[in-house]
Amino acid sequence: MTDSTDPTRDWRDTVFLPKTDFPMKAGLAQKEPAILDRWARIGIYDRLREQRAGRERFILHDGPPYANGDIHMGHAMNKVLKDIIARSQSLMGKDAPYVPGWDCHGLPIEWKIEEAYRAKKKSKDEVPAAEFRAECREYAAKWVGVQAAQFERLGIAGDWANPYLTMNYASEAAIAGELLKFAMSGQLYRGAKPVMWSPVEKTALAEAEVEYEDVTSTQIDVAFEITHAPNAPELVGAHAVIWTTTPWTIPVNQALAYGQEIEYVLLSVTADTVGVGAAGDKRVNEVLAKAGLPFHTNRISKFLVAKDLTTSFADRINAAAKALDFGDVGAPSLQEYVDPYSPFDESIKGTALAGAIARHPMHHLGGFFAKPRPFLAGDFVTTDAGTGLVHMAPDHGEDDFALCKANGIDPVFAVTDDGKYRDDWAWLGGQGSVINQKFTGPEGPICEGLRAAGALLSAAPFQHSYPHSWRSKARVIFRCTPQWFIPMDRPATGARTPGSAADELPGFAAAAGFGAIVNPATSDNAPTLRELALDAIERTRWVPGRAQNRIRSMVEGRPDWVISRQRAWGVPIPLYVNRKTGDYLRDEAVNARILAAFEAGGADAWFAADHQALLGPDHDLADYEVVNDILDVWFDSGSTHVFTVEARYGEGVRADLYVEGSDQHRGWFQSSLLESCGTRGRAPYDAVLTHGFALDGNGRKMSKSLGNVVDPLKIIGESGADILRLWVAQTDYFEDVRIGKEVLAGTGDTYRKLRNTFRYLLGALDGFTDAERVDVAEMPALERYILSELTRLDAELRAAAEAFEFNRYTRALADFANDDLSAFFFDIRKDSLYCDAADSPKRRAYRTVLDTLFHALVRYAAPVLAFTAEEVWQARFPSEDGSVHFLEWPELPALPGDLPLGTEWADLRRLREAVTEAIEPLRREKVVRSSLEAEVTLPELPLRADDLAELFITSTVHAGGDGIAIARSEHHKCGRCWRLLPEVAEDGALCHRCEEVVK
Repeated sequence: MTDSTDPTRDWRDTVFLPKTDFPMKAGLAQKEPAILDRWARIGIYDRLREQRAGRERFILHDGPPYANGDIHMGHAMNKVLKDIIARSQSLMGKDAPYVPGWDCHGLPIEWKIEEAYRAKKKSKDEVPAAEFRAECREYAAKWVGVQAAQFERLGIAGDWANPYLTMNYASEAAIAGELLKFAMSGQLYRGAKPVMWSPVEKTALAEAEVEYEDVTSTQIDVAFEITHAPNAPELVGAHAVIWTTTPWTIPVNQALAYGQEIEYVLLSVTADTVGVGAAGDKRVNEVLAKAGLPFHTNRISKFLVAKDLTTSFADRINAAAKALDFGDVGAPSLQEYVDPYSPFDESIKGTALAGAIARHPMHHLGGFFAKPRPFLAGDFVTTDAGTGLVHMAPDHGEDDFALCKANGIDPVFAVTDDGKYRDDWAWLGGQGSVINQKFTGPEGPICEGLRAAGALLSAAPFQHSYPHSWRSKARVIFRCTPQWFIPMDRPATGARTPGSAADELPGFAAAAGFGAIVNPATSDNAPTLRELALDAIERTRWVPGRAQNRIRSMVEGRPDWVISRQRAWGVPIPLYVNRKTGDYLRDEAVNARILAAFEAGGADAWFAADHQALLGPDHDLADYEVVNDILDVWFDSGSTHVFTVEARYGEGVRADLYVEGSDQHRGWFQSSLLESCGTRGRAPYDAVLTHGFALDGNGRKMSKSLGNVVDPLKIIGESGADILRLWVAQTDYFEDVRIGKEVLAGTGDTYRKLRNTFRYLLGALDGFTDAERVDVAEMPALERYILSELTRLDAELRAAAEAFEFNRYTRALADFANDDLSAFFFDIRKDSLYCDAADSPKRRAYRTVLDTLFHALVRYAAPVLAFTAEEVWQARFPSEDGSVHFLEWPELPALPGDLPLGTEWADLRRLREAVTEAIEPLRREKVVRSSLEAEVTLPELPLRADDLAELFITSTVHAGGDGIAIARSEHHKCGRCWRLLPEVAEDGALCHRCEEVVK
């Protein structure tokens, strides 16, 4: 008996099993640092720049995070997405540099230094400004280093040796230079408008520095007695009622606003004390009077409110009265006595209130409070809530300010920077803070004062959304202060022309040392900043497309840009203001000296400057006020394209892409847009990608207080950065995304399948050389079909990468690896790989396709799985100075035109699935142990029987019958390939193919 017929022979040594040292267990947390070290050793980033020199450039400009703490999941998600995009563009053959950057100025960093002072019972004001700024610089530099290392650990490829920092001297000089461009073109003015103000941090805030939280405030109804009404004299003696949720603004009220088209009615209210007698009436009146409710028994009080709001108003004042303690006399009933009192044909149109005057509830204090409070027509007054009448405090509201300014009423600056009323204020002087709920609550001094004046109709809790400082988490207020603004609607030509009367600062500002606003000469054809920005938005690609509507609506409605801050750490506004005219100096020679000083010594040079030397011989310092306000940090970050993109790649060059979270439509996207449009007339970017926020596994915002923060550094330490990178790529990041144990478990499963695909390819290609390669035209149909599917995948991945849709990209790649390869192609061809002769055409064709797949898939995976792709590449092509990231998009072999249609193969694959499903019951019942023991009968055979048996991985396939029939094969099992075939004489003997191979 020969070996080939010996049923007891073990043939495993003759089978070509895959061989590789590539481990199934990834161990990424341990391997990735070594890969990073190797990349640093070979200078991979700089070498890639050299290799791509002269190619089409793709610039993804990095939005600067604050350098003030360890990175969080939002940072990780953002940076990984940017890296995937940059690597994919590099893969497509472009020069895709990435320059990381940091925002080093402003409140987030300054606040951290102040916190350290407070912990030592020390005030920032006790520290010299230069020392304080130096501490801020040192703090920011520390965290730049920490965050840079953490970002690098994520596998982010970039110019880490030369990042951009807003606090670099050259950067600070560039920022100052951009501000001076606005000044020279007349796109800058100093004026007083209500801005978001933080009483805790004592500074103005940008809208992007504000977040909204639900709070409980105090809502009050306040009665203002009408003293004059030329168009409706019957109103004299009645009370106009206003409703507000900011009681602290009543001490600075200066007018009342009404809607001209609103219908108003007089409500008559009295207290019904029937059945309690005169003593009861007296007791009720005492309680009502003490409560400040201006209605009593046996006396009708009249209140002017909008007709559509009478019910809600009546509900509030009745609730207030019923809450009082009337002792044993019983509570009065007010509801049934709230009736329209209407001598004016049942209603009073708003136009009848023109010229009417009321008096402030605290008029008895004299001075400011004794001045008449005019009724002013306001188109913003509605009947959505309240009373249809709005009290006007021009210090504390945009509509208030505009309406009062148009009627000659100026702000009074009663509230100081820490939220208290100034010491000389007649009512509540020196008291506050106005954001303190006890101070503004129903029992606080404001309500008590109104109550004592008989003007408080109701005071109750009111829940609503309210702005808070992003940094201190404290409530903010609208506060009118002198600030520097960039106008949104003023055409600019750069001419220096005095402002018109309409642009004069009001008297209070002139008294404070502010002069006329300098307005540039205007032209009917000169576009405004708003117009330029809106035009640029239309010319920019927004991903996803809906983001365009969001930023357009924000720019359409935004007010002038307040660019000044009353802080210490940042770039100063380097201007000189003429003490007589209020005009700021515009002199190119002075500007050049200022910028040279900034280049040499940074922003600190302004505070330590010899200002007469900067002004030069043509100007006398005695004639000028030196501006020491700090620039809004959003102006800093909005200028980064100047000292990063243009400084490195040439004047006029703009970024191909900006990528940040959706909150940056009102932040960096917008500040960059406005800065560039104001100085260059266009956007600084060609495209903008917006992603959502990272939430916990339950879809909640991450919060330390909730204990649901998912730390990216912990994930990297336990599972590796590639798991985090794959999670980012798999998510639909255009929306908010979730991350938690269950989500990461799914990511890990996807990773393992991809890793096993690479492991199989490496093992199956062991020893492969070009000599083994087969032309496509000579390949079996299955190999050509897989190549056609690879070509389809290639086009899908390229389209997804160009659309920045990496969830689509990753899903297509994973599905191809799992469904087309592992579960189909590899499964079918493992018999040929293991058992065919090494030089058999089919096996050679298979290995040729595997080689093509390897080169394609490792490239496709590299942008996402940066570390694993490198590990895979080095496992097959070890090289000290080589890298998968030097490679470009794969060139796939050309396919002949006679390939079977994909629909034909789709039918075959469906048939294969049906056969597999039909075999499964026999496997469960242990009739067959594997599909190789099954014999299949089909109604008709779409391919040769042997080809179908290979496709199904079964013993044999026959035609006949009406459906799919499965039976256990009666043939014997080949001892080498384990197929049950007619030619095998007995179990363990060899089939014809295996006999030939082992000879």
